[in-house]
Amino acid sequence: MTDIRIDIVTELKRNEIEELCEATEAAIEAGGGFGWLKPPHRNILEVFWKGVMLVPDRALFVARLDGTIAGSAQLVRPTRNNEAQSHSAQLTTSFVAPWARGHGLARQITLAVEREARARGARVINLDVRETQQAAIHLYRGLGYLEIGRHPRYAMVDGHYVAGLYFWKSLEDAA
Repeated sequence: MTDIRIDIVTELKRNEIEELCEATEAAIEAGGGFGWLKPPHRNILEVFWKGVMLVPDRALFVARLDGTIAGSAQLVRPTRNNEAQSHSAQLTTSFVAPWARGHGLARQITLAVEREARARGARVINLDVRETQQAAIHLYRGLGYLEIGRHPRYAMVDGHYVAGLYFWKSLEDAA
């Protein structure tokens, strides 16, 4: 039986940073690097992940498959001075390493982010994704996210524009 666990982390042990970096590198190489097109040097990844945990109004989720970190996502709340959007949250930098796909980790991590967003007072959750991320788009639509826009020059990959899709979901309706 496969053991799946989703955790919010505020501190990563050395082996967990290694696992997270390895999963990140694998996801980037498979084309799902939440912005990176090629894996950066390992020390850059380590600094990135350590830095994520220091940012106020940001929560880092890790997905574990049989005890090994296999993916992550982040929940971002607006800064306190952004009262007009204080009802919302952003799901960002979500990925699952290719070797861990097919076990429902992406779904579980998305649902965990939604639960935490709701617990932190968010009524709406937003996200955006490259149009090439068909599995993610299918997942989000299946979880009730509504597409609200398309940006034709969202990203540049290999010298070509890639469109991005924007989604939102009411957390009040899904409670």
